[in-house]
Amino acid sequence: MIKKTIETKRLTLATALLLLCLPSALYGQQQDSLKNSRLESVKVQTKKSSGLSRISGPENGIVIGQDELFRAACCNLGESFVTNPSVDVNYNDAAVGAKQIKLLGLSNEYVQMLIEGLPMQGHAALPYQLGYVPGSWMKNISVSKGTSSVKYGFQSVTGQIDVEYLKPDDPEGVLLNLYGDSRLRTEGNIVANKQLNHHLSTEILAHVDKDFGHHDDNNDGWHDSPAIAQYNLQNRWKYMKGRYIFHGGLATMSEEREGGQLPSYTANPYRVLLDSRKHEAYMKHAFLLNKKHNTNIALMANYSNYHLGGTFGAKEYGYDENALNAQLVLEHEFNAVHSLSTGLSAILEKSDEQIGYNNSTLSAVAGYAPNMPYTVDNQIGGAFAQYTFKPSYKLTVMAGLRADHHQQFGWFWTPRLHAKLVATDWLTLRASSGKGWRVPQPLAEHHWLLASGRQLTINQNMNMEEAWNNGISASFYIPIHDKSLKINTEYYYTFFLNQTVVDYDSDPLALTIDDLNGDSYSHTVQIDATYPFGHDLEVTAAFRLNDVRCTYGGTLMEKPLTSRYKGLVTATWKPRMGLWSIDLTLQLNGGGRMPTPYTLADGSASWDDEFPAFPQLNLQVTREFRHFSVYIGGENLTNYKQPVPVIDATQPWSNTFEPTMVWGPVHGIMAYAGVRMNLFGKE
Repeated sequence: MIKKTIETKRLTLATALLLLCLPSALYGQQQDSLKNSRLESVKVQTKKSSGLSRISGPENGIVIGQDELFRAACCNLGESFVTNPSVDVNYNDAAVGAKQIKLLGLSNEYVQMLIEGLPMQGHAALPYQLGYVPGSWMKNISVSKGTSSVKYGFQSVTGQIDVEYLKPDDPEGVLLNLYGDSRLRTEGNIVANKQLNHHLSTEILAHVDKDFGHHDDNNDGWHDSPAIAQYNLQNRWKYMKGRYIFHGGLATMSEEREGGQLPSYTANPYRVLLDSRKHEAYMKHAFLLNKKHNTNIALMANYSNYHLGGTFGAKEYGYDENALNAQLVLEHEFNAVHSLSTGLSAILEKSDEQIGYNNSTLSAVAGYAPNMPYTVDNQIGGAFAQYTFKPSYKLTVMAGLRADHHQQFGWFWTPRLHAKLVATDWLTLRASSGKGWRVPQPLAEHHWLLASGRQLTINQNMNMEEAWNNGISASFYIPIHDKSLKINTEYYYTFFLNQTVVDYDSDPLALTIDDLNGDSYSHTVQIDATYPFGHDLEVTAAFRLNDVRCTYGGTLMEKPLTSRYKGLVTATWKPRMGLWSIDLTLQLNGGGRMPTPYTLADGSASWDDEFPAFPQLNLQVTREFRHFSVYIGGENLTNYKQPVPVIDATQPWSNTFEPTMVWGPVHGIMAYAGVRMNLFGKE
């Protein structure tokens, strides 16, 4: 009866959303109609594409613009890569709803995440930071593969994702986005810009989202994913006068997650509750010293305070971090051939984490005493230099070197090299090689494993992670019938000298986080092609192979919960001068290895040795009007769901309980609708 009531609510909400959008569509259709109207004049304007484009420099990557982002619901950064063949975003578990990016077959801690060149919150925020960036705030996303420029730091191993927000000095107006779906999730976003005078502008970014439903589609008594309520606010400023530019702002965010067993299911439910708070301030100062040689100096810094409080059944986890990142950069072009970028950087991080137990018989993490705070202090100072050689438009070589010092690990060096060759008008080649490092915080970055009933053991004295990444790519532009077939092929090889390894295999009833003891590497091969069929239809097809292996208990194995391949087909049809847009995305996610299973109380295996391949189909229809657009769509239209996302769900207090073995969708078909409006904007 309860399930029937929930389904009725979902259907009612979806119907209401469609009815709300229908009058707007009819009104806009009437206003946009040219019937019985007279054209006094025609104004022709050109517009730079804001869809998908390749990075023009030596790094292999793409820029995802708003047109591409709006091809899907794109409620946050984690949902911005649905149509992207290179980046995978998956749920980690069914307890906290943690998501992670996978790039080149490796998880998100090896991807350097930036907001306009400044680092995102890391460590304990890693599983949730994708949801902290609302989709309507974003102007574009730059995704580069392999080790990136040394001026952004030493952290990039498999790639870099840099998000650009809408700017305070963008055209004045108020952008409003409203969204709702059949799972009773609602969202609202506001972006408001104001030019105060010729030099100063400001911007307000506001976001709120809330899940009103508690979903248990497979009737196991557990939330399929936690109900989330988030409030996010920023105030940004920009000042430009003469040769000086200032950009700065303040931000605050709070989020609550409610998951675990449904209270109506049992008298003593296993609850998973998370409370996050984040406060941030940032600034950028830039001075143009010499216009002829583009000589400029820039000072950039951001400070953040992050708090996370978590309840995992009888286990309590707390994390508080204060982080300051600062960078001073000097750039100079000697001439058209030679240029240099050099600078200094500093990272100051101090975090305290604590574990408590409501049940004295529990030992959540071996080696961590109950209610004892553990402090992590990172002080890293560094310097870098990056030289670019560009003798002609056909050849670009960029070589960089960093030297950084950590108060515990001492000096470490980061060399990187990128090259680009425009071999012909139809062929561009790129190659890169470089090193990447990470300072791990194993408990903070894997705290969601506290939801597991298995014994968790962590080495508290882990070394820095260290890896090399090498890659080559070729881009082809083949003319066919007055249009270009764009083909991109690439191969990347990443190997670790040291790595933080989560071992599920050595002891099936235990989880161990320790330094690498053996080999660990990733091979990735990808090919993708894009071709416009006529003026209205564009199709992209892609296929990728992953071979990701790591040593567990002395044996080199496939990395668990990692798909061996991925296929993707996307199509965009824009009839009637682009007033309508129909976007279809079909994914085929390949199967892979599951960790070594263990035996449940009834004698059955906890899971199969392998997980299967599965398809996902998404569809969205958008109608553009003069000052607003209406969109409706559906996700996972194939209705594929992982059969058992929570292992031994009826025994959450036992050591055979496991909610972190998620490899596929936990939700079935989902319908959504929304409207984007441009209010008070100037023509």
